[in-house]
Formats: sequence, structure tokens, C-alpha cells
Amino acid sequence: MSETPPPNQPAGYVPPKVWTWNKDNGGRFANINRPIAGPTHDKELPVGEHPFQLYSLGTPNGVKVTIMFEELLEKGHKGAEYDAWLINIGQGDQFGSGFVDVNPNSKIPALMDRSGPKPFRIFESGAMLIHLAEKFGEFLPKEPAKRAETLSWLMWQMGSAPFLGGGFGHFYAYAPFKIEYAIDRYAMEVKRQLDVLDRRLAESEYLAGDEYTVADMAVWPWYGLLAKGGAYEAGEFLDVASYKNLQRWTNQVGQRTAVKRGRIVNRAGDGLIPERHSAADIDAALAAKTKEPAE
Repeated sequence: MSETPPPNQPAGYVPPKVWTWNKDNGGRFANINRPIAGPTHDKELPVGEHPFQLYSLGTPNGVKVTIMFEELLEKGHKGAEYDAWLINIGQGDQFGSGFVDVNPNSKIPALMDRSGPKPFRIFESGAMLIHLAEKFGEFLPKEPAKRAETLSWLMWQMGSAPFLGGGFGHFYAYAPFKIEYAIDRYAMEVKRQLDVLDRRLAESEYLAGDEYTVADMAVWPWYGLLAKGGAYEAGEFLDVASYKNLQRWTNQVGQRTAVKRGRIVNRAGDGLIPERHSAADIDAALAAKTKEPAE
């Protein structure tokens, strides 16, 4: 027996014994969502001249990795040079055979480390941050307690963001109709997450302590964007301005040169670059963005 739905809510839904895929029931992303893995078409990935080949898009998960590369390059690690190739997920680039070979989960980002004699893949953004941090000895403390704290906050982001994006973001902004129960459920969880961050940042300059780490690189693209009202147009709805410590940290991290550089990669538009193959690509975009109008 199904419960009577609240007023103005969809009629009660009784799940079938066996679920079947309805291609028309997916909201904004119905054209790319599917219940099976694997490639849909043959398409090789391009390969540039640098040690790292990143196949990505400038979403929060993609921005984590481009920020990391830019932070490493700013510290003088020339071995962290990278080519960043645009993967248009709206057009299904992530289902090309070459991309699936690098990331069988068909999600951006995907990374090939070609710095050694035998190239190998890394998928999942958190794995990329750890790999690069360990390879170059940066942004991941070696002292056990500090390392554990850093990895704990990194894994917090990996586990929490799906509730923000796939949960709240989907039902608040992308679902084909509004469901009060779903929006309330995930808004409550996102508010709880914001409070977790705000309380932590009341006692610590950065998430893992007094040092900027991969934890900040992972969390900032998701929750910094949300804190500035740039995610799902939900800033007022979630009262993000009230989280003062989160706002302080968001501003502080956002002022880093490498963050400013990394966040414009694999994005289209004025002051943005769809692909990055040298530092000059970013330099030109930032110069154009800040150039004074001609008199």
C-alpha cells in the first residue's frame, strides 16, 4: 500500500518488480545518461608533447586537477607540464573508445601519466591529486597525523559532493519537475555539509590545518563555487552567505595565482580556454580578461 502524496506533489509511485530504462525520464541530462558502461563509438584521444595528458572539462571535478598542475608548475616542477584536452560531456565524448580505455567509468577527468617508459592511466580526481602529490612531494604532508587529516578531508569531499551535485543539484535545478521531498532532503544534507566546513574553518586556516593541501584543492571547486552562489543558482536558497568561515576560506583560496589559472582551463567563453598546451595559453586568456579598454 502506497502512502498518499502531499498536496501539489506527484502521485504515489510503486516501483515495478524489474526496473527498465525510460530514455525520456532523465531531466536535463537524459541524452547522456544510460544504465550500462562501455564505449558508444570509436574515437582515439589526442596526445600532446607533455608528460601528462589530461582529458577533462572545467567542472568542479576537472578544476581540482588543473589547479593541482598549476600549483606544481608555480612551485617550479617542470615535470608537471600538461596538455589539457576538452571532453564535451554534453556531446558524449566521454563514451568514446579512447576515453573509456583511460576511464572505464566514463566520467571526467581522465589522466595519462606519460612521464616514464610505460604510460599508465589514473581515473578519479582524488586519485589524481594523491598521485601528483606523491610524485612531486607537494601538498600532502608526510607527518602521519597531518597526512591522515589531509586525506580525511580529501575523502570527505569525494563522499560528500555526490549529495551536493547528484542529489541537491539535480532535484533543485535539473529534474523535469520539482519534488519537495527530494529538494528538502538534499538541501538539509548540503546545509549540514556547509556547517561541517564552517565549523572546521573556524578553528583552522585550511581544511587540514595551517597548510594548503590537496584537501583544499578538492573541496574549493565544489563548495567555494557554492559559497559564492555560483552553483545551481541556489546561493540565496541555501543562505550560503551566513557561513562566514567558509566565505573567508573561499576568498583566500580563490586569490591564489594557481587557482585563478587552473579554474579557466577546459572551459569555453571569454577569458577561458577550452584546451591548454602551454603556460602561454593561460597567460593570454588572463591578459585578455584584464586588458583595459582602448581609449
